[in-house]
Amino acid sequence: MIERKEYMERLIGFRDRNVIKIITGVRRSGKSTLLELFREYLLRHGVDGDHIIFINFEDYANRALKDSDALHAHVLERAAKDGKTYVFLDEIQAVGDFQAVVDSLFLRKNLDLYLTGSNAHLLSGDLATMLSGRYVEIEMLPLSFAEFLTVNGGKGDLQASYRLYLETSSFPGALDFEGNRARIIDYLRGIYDTVVLNDVVARRRITDVMMLESLISFAYDNVGSLLSTKRISDYMSSSSRRIDVKTVERYLGALVDSFILYRAKRYDVRGKQYLKTLEKYYAVDIGLRQVLLGSAGSDVGHILENVVYLELLRRGYQVYVGKLGELEVDFVAKGATGIVYLQVAASVRDPKTLERELAPLKKIKDHYPKLLLTLDEDPNGDFDGIRRMNALEWLAGSS
Repeated sequence: MIERKEYMERLIGFRDRNVIKIITGVRRSGKSTLLELFREYLLRHGVDGDHIIFINFEDYANRALKDSDALHAHVLERAAKDGKTYVFLDEIQAVGDFQAVVDSLFLRKNLDLYLTGSNAHLLSGDLATMLSGRYVEIEMLPLSFAEFLTVNGGKGDLQASYRLYLETSSFPGALDFEGNRARIIDYLRGIYDTVVLNDVVARRRITDVMMLESLISFAYDNVGSLLSTKRISDYMSSSSRRIDVKTVERYLGALVDSFILYRAKRYDVRGKQYLKTLEKYYAVDIGLRQVLLGSAGSDVGHILENVVYLELLRRGYQVYVGKLGELEVDFVAKGATGIVYLQVAASVRDPKTLERELAPLKKIKDHYPKLLLTLDEDPNGDFDGIRRMNALEWLAGSS
C-alpha cells in the first residue's frame, strides 16, 4: 500500500477529538486504503483489535448492515466496554438513513467515528445540518506527482516521470498494471462507468445518459477554459443535442458532487469579491481525460494547468480563477497563511508569451507571493518579485 502521508497526518491529528472524521473523494482515490493504513497505525500504537470496528459497505458480506437499524445495533453491540472504540464506516452513503445513524453514534463518547463517502452530496444535506460544527471533512484526491515519484524511481528524470504520470493515471490502482496501457484503459473505464452510473445517474435519477456523457466529454475537453451554462447549452444545441440551462446546471452539480469534475469559481482581485458568472472546470485525473478524449486530450498547457489546480487543492488551498480588469490570473490560491497568485504555461521562452503571462501578476500591488510555473527547464528566475519556476520541480515538492 502507498503511504498517503499528508492525509495520514491529518487523521492522526484529529484522533480522539470530539469530531467526526469524514473522508470524501472520487471512487478508487485511496479512501479505503487510507482507513486500512490508519487502522494499522492504531494497532502499532497500542490499540487492541477488539477496539476497532471496520465495515466496508462495498463488501457484499456487509449487505445486511446497509439497513440503518441493523448497523446501529451492530456497532453498539461490538463496541468495547472499556476505553475508546474506533469505528470505520467505509462508503457510508450506501446505508439507508445513514445520517440518523451517524448522529446517534456520535452521542456515544466512547466512539471515535471515521467515515468515507464518494459523493459530496452526503455533506450538503441532512448530515451537514445534523452535524453542523461537529465534523471535519478531509477531501482526498488520487496520487499527487510527488507521491507518484515515490513509487516510480524518485526525482531522476522529471520530464519522463511526468509523461508516465499522465499516461498511467493518478489513480493508485493503475500502478498495479505496470504500464500495460490496455489494462490501464480498461481499469479507468471501469472507474468512469461506476462513477457515472452509480454516483451520478442512479443517485440523481438522470435518464438521458448520452447527454450526460456528452457534457462530461465537453467539460474534459475544455479544462482551463472559462465556461458558462449557457455556452454549454448552446454548444450542445448546435450539435443537435438540445439541453436547457437548468439541466446543464443540474448535471454539472452532480458531476462535481461525484468528484469526477472540479469547479473553480472566479474572484475579482481588485474588487476582492467572488463572481457569480463564468467558471473553469478540471478533470480529477488526466489519464481518465485521455481515455475519454483520445488524441484530442493533448493540450500540454491546459493539462499542466489541470495538474497544478489539483495540487493546490492537495496543499490545502481554496482555489479561484482571478479576474483583474480584462486580464486573467490563472489561480488565486487562498490558504491559512495568505494568498498565492499563480500563472501556468507550457513554455515562456517566446518573449511575447513571457510578457503576456507576467502582465496580470505585475498589476497585482499587494505583497503576496506571485509564481509563474512552466515546463521550461531553464534556470529558475525572478521578474520584479515574480518567481519563475519549473512546474515539475514545484509539483515534486520544491518550494
